[in-house]
Amino acid sequence: MEIRAYNESSIGIVVSDEILINNVQDAVDLLGNTYYQGFEKLIIFKNNLNEDFFDLRTGIAGSILQKFSNYRIKLAIVGDYSKYKSKNFNDFIYECNKSGQINFVSSQDEALNVLK
Repeated sequence: MEIRAYNESSIGIVVSDEILINNVQDAVDLLGNTYYQGFEKLIIFKNNLNEDFFDLRTGIAGSILQKFSNYRIKLAIVGDYSKYKSKNFNDFIYECNKSGQINFVSSQDEALNVLK
């Protein structure tokens, strides 16, 4: 995993083709790495998250996103969410995006715009 700065700002972009977050501890480790490198905002890609994250019944998404909120690290998760037909999940995305702390977006450009 690599975290790159965007235009020397406080936005970090996670660069990896692997699943990096399988559980809450993985998210805490990423948060520590993010904080240590001085980033206040982070972009991660959907493919870096275990698929269980997207099943709200597991509770993983809520636990992980609460950690980002607690540490005041703004997060954008880039990906295509169209395959998730659950009303609960779509409501979850809507509420997250409304708050601005956690954002589900479709492109890196959109992520950069919401994190500025």
